[in-house]
Amino acid sequence: MTLTLLFFASYTDIAGASELTADLADGSTVGDVAVWLVERYPRFAEILPKGRIAVNQEFAPSTLALADGDEVAFMPPMSGG
Repeated sequence: MTLTLLFFASYTDIAGASELTADLADGSTVGDVAVWLVERYPRFAEILPKGRIAVNQEFAPSTLALADGDEVAFMPPMSGG
C-alpha cells in the first residue's frame, strides 16, 4: 500500500522534506511506519517516541492498521506557554 507521510517542524529537517511517499505491506500499522522511518532516518529513533502521530488528521496509536492512501503525519513535541 502507498502512504503519504507528512512532517512538521524539526521532523522536516530530519526527513529532508515536508512530505514523502512510503510503500509498505498491506496490514502495516502506525508502528510499522515508525520502524520504516527509523531504518531510513536513524535520527528519528530518539525523538519519534516523544512526538505525536496522526492518521488522516486524527491522533492514532501505534497499533492502528493503515489502509492504502492514508495520510500519516508526524509532529514533534511542542512547548507552549
